[in-house]
Amino acid sequence: MLFRGKLLLGWVLMLAVIAVGWFAWNRFSRERRYDGLIRSAARQNGLPPDLVKAVVWRESRFDAAARGSHGEFGLMQVTETAAQEWADSRRDRAFRHEHTLNAATNLHAGCFYLARICRRYRSTDRPLAFALADYNAGRGNVLRWAKGAAATNSAAFLEAMTYPRTREYVEEILARQPGYAGDFR
Repeated sequence: MLFRGKLLLGWVLMLAVIAVGWFAWNRFSRERRYDGLIRSAARQNGLPPDLVKAVVWRESRFDAAARGSHGEFGLMQVTETAAQEWADSRRDRAFRHEHTLNAATNLHAGCFYLARICRRYRSTDRPLAFALADYNAGRGNVLRWAKGAAATNSAAFLEAMTYPRTREYVEEILARQPGYAGDFR
């Protein structure tokens, strides 16, 4: 009886190791799947690829078919307005928002929009904090929060945010970005 119990425990442990290994491999391959497209779209728009990958992680967890609750699509959860700005810059009259469900299109449109936002905040101490808040909560909210010292100081800006989820969004992406740097060396 003791032998059977040990044998059963051995099988359970082996299955657990296999399950953990499968989960880790699946997660690793899913996170690496779009690295080439991320690198291309990021560099074309003057963005660090590790930043874009961190945004993709936060926005869609690498699900190209993701759909947001406010009409956002794809890896970077691109809104119809942002996608149309990208299409207009390319003079693409046949463009439809659904095209952003294509991973490459989504990354190019999302990077175009994020790069444009980043340029708005060059005079701040940490432009990415302001740009990510804009990407998540919109320009109007950023303007509302960026008063006094918070207009150029990212610590004061994050403190002034009235949307805790936007603060978490910014902090999560900025914390995750360095971990993806090795993926693009």
